[in-house]
Amino acid sequence: MDCGVITSKTVLLLLSLIFWAAAAGLSYVGGYVINTYKNYDSFLQDKYAMLPAVIIICVAVVMFIIGLIGCCATIRESRVGLGIFLAIILIIFIAEVAAFVLGFIYREKVKTDVQGTMHIVFQKYDGKSPESGVVDYVQEQLQCCGVTNYTDWANTQWFNTTGNNTVPLSCCRQNDKNCTGHLNEPQDLYTQGCAEKVEYGLQNVLSYAMLVILGFAIIKFFGMLSVCVLTCKREDNGYQPLYSGIFA
Repeated sequence: MDCGVITSKTVLLLLSLIFWAAAAGLSYVGGYVINTYKNYDSFLQDKYAMLPAVIIICVAVVMFIIGLIGCCATIRESRVGLGIFLAIILIIFIAEVAAFVLGFIYREKVKTDVQGTMHIVFQKYDGKSPESGVVDYVQEQLQCCGVTNYTDWANTQWFNTTGNNTVPLSCCRQNDKNCTGHLNEPQDLYTQGCAEKVEYGLQNVLSYAMLVILGFAIIKFFGMLSVCVLTCKREDNGYQPLYSGIFA
């Protein structure tokens, strides 16, 4: 068994272990992206923006099984098993590339999507509806007020209906217990708009997910090369597999 075969088998065994670790890692990333998007789903018209995360989780579901297949095929040096392993790696590689491209596309769409939808949601604010609860949650958690800035509230139906020249109390700074939400007291309010912060958060999450996908795609590429090397070496006259059986 020459150095190339030993190296290829080592790479494939490590790749199988990485599949198991990747299953856990990708599940976490996909779940985190979906959970983050759900917090802001009222501001996202395009529900397909979560598609990259769904693809990540679907890929993670089969990771553990693929790791087992990889270990068995590598140890038994089975051409059929290695062929199956190569096909599976190739399919996942294509899926990860697709998720990376979709993530890049929707990362650019987040800005325009959020801006337009947030204006609509803020206009529907009445302090009681589920959309209102989302607005208050976002303003408190991100420490922001309005879409572009706190003066946006002056153009909303809620502001004109109340007639008291105030913004929702969720715009008040956390440490200011005497805040009344009055526009004439901006020092008590968060003045930065929420759109910029929501866009920044969503784009950061997508960027993180895309980097993870790219890293795993590179690993899959080297795994495919190792399968090819090991399969080609099997055809040499001086090299025979150590095992035979169902995958042989």
